[in-house]
Amino acid sequence: MSTHKILVIDDSKVIRMRVKDMLPEGNFDIIEAKDGLEGFNLIRTENPNLIMLDFLLPKMSGWEVYQEIQKQSQYRSIPLVLMSGRKEEVTDKITEPFEYFSFVEKPFDKEQLINAIRDAMMKAKKQPQSLTTASPQASVGATADISALNAEIERLKSKVYRLEQESEQIKKQFNQLVTFIKQKIR
Repeated sequence: MSTHKILVIDDSKVIRMRVKDMLPEGNFDIIEAKDGLEGFNLIRTENPNLIMLDFLLPKMSGWEVYQEIQKQSQYRSIPLVLMSGRKEEVTDKITEPFEYFSFVEKPFDKEQLINAIRDAMMKAKKQPQSLTTASPQASVGATADISALNAEIERLKSKVYRLEQESEQIKKQFNQLVTFIKQKIR
């Protein structure tokens, strides 16, 4: 059983399942909440290593959840990814650049999600620290999360490099074919 908890707060089951499917298998325990109130209660009881928060939610909006997180220092240090299909709704409440959390616009792909999580982890470190210290277990969990994400990013970079090489080879072959056809036409 994984000790790395990701809390996904979104009223769309499709988004919750999509996030779950995009994360590296076996590295995370995904906790789901379908509204802001349920999500905020899970933040308090589950102590997640990462929070993915939709901005438009029933019962308690993502904006209200965000404000509650900011009020309590033990929650501010949890990496946060805000999600919305309309970025302007977020920027109406919180001006850019987003200093302490990451933003990903819906719909997003796996690479955008991984980049947003990585960005959120870096930004969470910038949060002013409270006088209470984090538990060693929480630190180990965050380090393992970062390691898993870094490994996934490196795998994706390798895949991109391989695809770029294949693309260059195809371009060369295409140019040779065009040259051959031009010679035959003359």
